[in-house]
Amino acid sequence: MSAKNRDGKNRWRNITVGFRVSPEENELINKAVALSGLPKQEYCYRRCLNQDVVVQGNPRVYKALKTELVAVLTELQRIEAGNGVDEELLNVIELIAVILGGMKGDGENGE
Repeated sequence: MSAKNRDGKNRWRNITVGFRVSPEENELINKAVALSGLPKQEYCYRRCLNQDVVVQGNPRVYKALKTELVAVLTELQRIEAGNGVDEELLNVIELIAVILGGMKGDGENGE
């Protein structure tokens, strides 16, 4: 039998919570998780419990930011060619701006 999975406060996590999402929602969740630098489980329960998600800069986070900024640039070039802006792109741009602002110490919580 494997060891009990305990969190930082020595609580035993033995209950599973699951939910269904659309492919588009899954993509947005995965982008947010990658940009946060947290494991998906940690990110999801922090968001569900309305706790702060503090991004710690590391190579994985910087790579995710670079990847997302390349995708944003591609979308902006598409928009410049005469196509419309979609809500999903605006959400990703806002998330990147919040993360970069927080990493520079310009975040809302004064970090």
